[in-house]
Amino acid sequence: MVSLARRNLFHDKVRFLVTLTGIVFSVGLATVQLGLFYGFLTTTSHVIAKSQADLWITSRGVGHLEAGMAFPERKVYQVLGTPGVARAERQIVQFGVWRLPSGADEAILLVGFNPDAGMGGPWNITEGNLEDLKADDTVFVDELYRDKLSVTHIGQTVEIRGYRARVVGFTRGIRSFTTSPPVFTSFKNAQNYFGIKEDQTLYILVKAEPGVDIEDLRRRVSERVSDVDVMTTAQWTRKQQYYWMVGTGAGVTVLTSAVLGLLVGGVVVAQTIYSATVDHIREYGTLKAIGASNSYIYRVIIKQAMISATIGFIIGMGISLVASYISHKTTTVVIVPWWMIISLFVLTLMMCVSASVVSIHKVMHLDPTIVFERG
Repeated sequence: MVSLARRNLFHDKVRFLVTLTGIVFSVGLATVQLGLFYGFLTTTSHVIAKSQADLWITSRGVGHLEAGMAFPERKVYQVLGTPGVARAERQIVQFGVWRLPSGADEAILLVGFNPDAGMGGPWNITEGNLEDLKADDTVFVDELYRDKLSVTHIGQTVEIRGYRARVVGFTRGIRSFTTSPPVFTSFKNAQNYFGIKEDQTLYILVKAEPGVDIEDLRRRVSERVSDVDVMTTAQWTRKQQYYWMVGTGAGVTVLTSAVLGLLVGGVVVAQTIYSATVDHIREYGTLKAIGASNSYIYRVIIKQAMISATIGFIIGMGISLVASYISHKTTTVVIVPWWMIISLFVLTLMMCVSASVVSIHKVMHLDPTIVFERG
C-alpha cells in the first residue's frame, strides 16, 4: 500500500511539486505569522519576565508597564517588613527622549534599577558590566539599536531629556515592541532624568525567600501595603501582554494574518490534493475492477496525503526556521518554539488528510467500468 501511494505521488512529478508548493506555502506563511505573534508577545513583556522578581508592586490601576505612576518609596520598608520577603527594590520604567547627533529626537524606553541588586536590570550583556552603571549619567543600550540611536562606541556621550548621558555598555537581543529602544540606567540616574522626587518610585520589585508560596506572599503584601496593586510576575506579564496585543489591537492584526495564512494554505492544499486524486481516477477504477476494497483505496489516498504533508512540512518549516534565525539579528523577531513546530505538523497532517477525504468521496462512487471507456 505504501509503495503504491509513493508510486502514485512520484509518477507525475509536476503534479507532486505543485502539491508540495501548496503545503510549503501554507506551512511557511502560518509559521512566520504565528512566530511574529509569539515574538511580539514575548517582546512586550521582556522587561517584566526577565526581572528575576517574584512580585511587582504598582500604583493602583496601572494598566501596563509604560504607564507607571509615582508613589512614596516608604512603601518599600512596609514590603520588607512582610514575612517571607527577602528583597525589595525600586524601579522606574518610562518613555524618554534621546537626542541624536543630528539634533533630531528619538523616543526610548528608559529602565532605572538598582545595579547592586541586578533585579529588573539588563541581561545578555556583551560589553561593560552592571558596576559601570553606578556612575552618574551612565546607560546601557542594545546592539540592535546602535544605528537608530547613532551610538558607535563605549564612552560616547549622548543626551537624554536635556541631560548628559554616557554609554558604558551594550546588551544583545533586548527588544521593544514599540518603536522605542530600551535603555537601562541606575535608579538614581532615572530619577534625575525624569525629575522624580527622591522619596518616590514607580515600581517595587520583590524577591521571596526560598520555599515561600508566591501567591500567599502576594496576599500578605496586599494586606500590609495600601493604595497599590500587587501582582506576581506571571500576572503582571499577562496583563502587559493583553494590553499591547489585545487592548491596542496590534496582536489581533498579526494573529488574524496567521489564521488567514492557514485558511489560504488549506484551500491551496485541498485543491492540489483533490486534483491529484481526480487525475488518477482511472487508476483507482482499475483497482476497483480487480477487486480492491474501498478501505484499501482509502488507505492509499490517505497515505499519499500524509507523505505529501510530511515532505512539504519539512521543507516549509526548514525555510521558516532559517527566516527565524535571521530575524534574531533584527529588531523584529520571529520566535518558533518546539510546541509550535509540533502543533503545526499535526495541523498540516490533519489539513492534508481532510483534503484527501473530500476527494475520496468521488473515488468511492466510481464505476469500475470507467477503465474500459476511451478517453
